[in-house]
Amino acid sequence: MKDIEEIIRNNKDFFEEAEPSNGHFERFNRKLEIRFQVSAPKRSIVPYLLRAAVVTLLVTLSSLWTWDHFIRPENTRMTLGQVSPQYKEVENYYVHQVNLMEGEIVNVDLNNNPEQKAELMNEMKSMDSVYVSLQKELKANPNDERIINAMIEHYQTKVEIMGYIVNQLKTIRNDNKNKKENEKVNL
Repeated sequence: MKDIEEIIRNNKDFFEEAEPSNGHFERFNRKLEIRFQVSAPKRSIVPYLLRAAVVTLLVTLSSLWTWDHFIRPENTRMTLGQVSPQYKEVENYYVHQVNLMEGEIVNVDLNNNPEQKAELMNEMKSMDSVYVSLQKELKANPNDERIINAMIEHYQTKVEIMGYIVNQLKTIRNDNKNKKENEKVNL
């Protein structure tokens, strides 16, 4: 192959006289662009991902802060067991007694009258609302003996009332059984 410089020197007259045709430079430029794929510089995706991560982190942290300060229910109540171990034993005893009485009340058949049973259970729950307010007061004043005594008295009263209800329900049940037996004997 001949050297390109030698070709140009030998054909110097040809190169000096001839002009390229119209549009030659534009076509040449397009061919170069196609060959070397000259385009706008590509942007990196890393800054966008970093921004998205920062926004996500800020939203998460602000949500947690909002939950912690405004939405989360704080424990506004305090039990006797949190005051001292002796009161915890007293509370456990009365809670056990109340649970036993509730079990007996639930098991007593009220002549297939669910309305009476539901009303009785609602009354028991309303008694508990008094205890909840006492728990809130105890949280505010944990060393106040008056509140502690009121809580113990509430348990005692609740056990007495529930015992009375259980005895009345058993009496009613026994009376109903006796009536049914007398009716069978008379037939």
